[in-house]
Parts: sequence; structure tokens; C-alpha cells
Amino acid sequence: MTTRCRFCREEVTDVVLDLGLSPISNEFRGRADVAQRPQVYYPLAMLICGKCHLTQICDVATPPHFNANYAYFSSYSQSWLQHAKDFAARMTRELRLSAQSQVVEIGSNDGYLLQYFAAAGVPVLGVEPSANVAEAAFQQHGIKSIVKFFDRTTALELATAGTKADLIVANNVLAHVPDLNSFISGFKILLDPAGTIVFEFPHLLRLISECQFDTIYHEHYSYLSLAVVERMLQAHALEAYAVEQLETHGGSLRLFVRHEGAAVARAQGEESLNAIRAAETAFGLDRRDIYRRFAEEVHRTKFSLLSFLIEAKRGGKTVLGYGAPAKANTLLNYCGIGPELLAYTVDRSPYKQGRYLPGVNIPIEHPHRIFADRPDYVLVLPWNLRQEIVAQLAGISAWGGKFVTAIPRLEVFG
Repeated sequence: MTTRCRFCREEVTDVVLDLGLSPISNEFRGRADVAQRPQVYYPLAMLICGKCHLTQICDVATPPHFNANYAYFSSYSQSWLQHAKDFAARMTRELRLSAQSQVVEIGSNDGYLLQYFAAAGVPVLGVEPSANVAEAAFQQHGIKSIVKFFDRTTALELATAGTKADLIVANNVLAHVPDLNSFISGFKILLDPAGTIVFEFPHLLRLISECQFDTIYHEHYSYLSLAVVERMLQAHALEAYAVEQLETHGGSLRLFVRHEGAAVARAQGEESLNAIRAAETAFGLDRRDIYRRFAEEVHRTKFSLLSFLIEAKRGGKTVLGYGAPAKANTLLNYCGIGPELLAYTVDRSPYKQGRYLPGVNIPIEHPHRIFADRPDYVLVLPWNLRQEIVAQLAGISAWGGKFVTAIPRLEVFG
């Protein structure tokens, strides 16, 4: 199994974790699809570049992930909306954004973030490749979006038309980009000389240390450390000036970036950067044995979850799922879990209800089914939203129901 590194273009052959064949994670299926259309599977394996240490999936030809029927709408998580609202208020204050400023979000989805800048009177623009969620942003919040993939060409078009951004935000987008160099160079072009870029991305260190292997899927091309992201930024004359650790998406980094050498009066965060750099070095993200132990832990997770579900079935207990995130499809397909062990899962998004998880064909229902069927256990599939979901389903304790999570290790609670 070989691929070319998405950053340095070196040939990459070192397989970290092979998850076998998997369907596209957000390609939910209708009843007719399940009955008549064959499921297509693609190789899914994590590799690491021996030269620049970028961790990435194998390079396979898959259908476009971001299309007119994209199923992920950011606004269905209340905790994520609060995260966005707090960030917008802070950036508006700290960067002194006003009606004369320009905020651009790359991967703006359904307007979950830009709505808060717009409400404060700050001009906003979204760049979103999926037409259906871009339309939702306009219909619900009046947010205008350019329906395109962001890259060097898109940035040149915007800059030529007079757009210069005081703030560019890219939340959980960097991992989704097949051509990293074209993507990052676009930020350099679009950013005002005194502007700020903020990237948020899941931290590779947390993925490895907490066995978050279900976040590996075809839509995520890269798995990022601070060291590698800084290397990519430097290649395009950009530099990080501060970093923060977040708990979102199982542990993320929020990286503040500016033009290299920009003389901008702004809070400096060299200590925060040095702390993350030191943590990554101490953990050993460039050491092969770390990834070998990670693969072994993934196998143990699979065994533990299967053992629990099989024993529950044998004991006459009912286990239902909560959530239909992309990560669930990696977990369930890798473990071979179908409706015989998990009769259905529920999700708040009407765009997923009435459909089926790809590969395993587990139906997706409305959350009220949980309270109608009163299961013994609810398997929380979006474990990163565990607290929010447990609060929503607190009523299951009335019949002795308990919660289960599989990541980072099997846990039964409630």
C-alpha cells in the first residue's frame, strides 16, 4: 500500500493502522438503496510519512464527499453552537471587528458560526462546497456563501474581486483537504496584512493516546499534530503565534496564525506553542512504536465492544444506539456490528432519520423511539458529545437504562 504524501509528496508506505474495507462515512442509504443498490467499499488505512511525519489515509479514488446531499449540519449540536457563539464574541472583541471588517469562514456549513458575527454587525462570507448546507445558511440566517472548494484559485478570485479578510476561520476543515499546499496558499492570498487566521483541528496526540480510531474515515485525509501544521504553514510564509487546547471533537487545537514576520500588536503565545511542541516530542509522535501500540489498542477496543454486545444479546438485554455521526460508521463497519446486535440508532437530524448507516444497514430513527422502546443500554456513538447526550436522555434512568461508550475504552454508566 503506497501513496504520495499530501504535503511533501514523498512516497509513503508505512502503514500505521489498517481498518480494512469501509464505505464512505456520510453516504447514508435509503430503503431502496439497501434493497437494490450494492454497497461500495474502499480501503481505509492510516499511514505516516517518513519524511515530514504527516499522518494520512491511503490515497484511494472515492466519490466527492462534499456534494449537494451532504448530511452533516453543524447546528444540530447545542454544545457546538455555544462553542461558536463564544468564539465569535471573543474574536469580535479582541480583534476589534466592526462594520468595516471582513470575516470569511472556510467550510462554513449551515451558518452555525457566521450567524454570530453577522448579528454583531460584522460583514461575513462563507465558502462552502456543499450546496444544500450553504442554502440552509442563507435560508435560516441570511448568510451568503460561495459554493466552491477553497484553494489557491478560489482565493485569487476573491482577492481579485476586492476581498481581504481580517479574520479567516477554518474549523475542522484542514483534515478534509486532499491538496494541502493549494489550500494553505489560499489563506496567504486572502488574508489582510494585519489579519488573523484561526484553525481548529483534532489533535493527533489525543487521537492516538485515547484510541479515537473511529475518527479515521475517507472524509478525513490527514491527522494533524502541531509540529506538522507549523511545518506546512512555514512552507507558505505563514506562522503560528498562539495555540489553545480544546475539548471539542475529542481534543482539538485552536491555532492562531498570521503572515510570517507580520508586525501586528497582538497577544503572543510562544509559551503555549512551546508546551504543545514539548508534549508532542515527549509522547513520541514521530516514533513507530507509538503507532504499533495504538493499533493493538484498537484491536482490544473491537474485542471489548463485540463481547459486550454479544453478551447483552445472549442475556436478553436490548442495546440501541444514539447518533449517526461519521465516526459511528468507521466503528460499526470495522467491528462488523449490524442490526442483529444494534437494532437501530437515533439522531436529531431529520436529514438522517429514515435512512440507514452505510455498510451495516442499521436504521436511523427519531430520538423519541428511545423512550418508546425503553432499552437496557444506549450506545453513545458521538462520544465527543457524551455530556450533551446524557443530559438529553437523562430520563432513561426511570426504567434502569444505562449508557455505554466504546471510546477510548468500553464504559457502562448511568
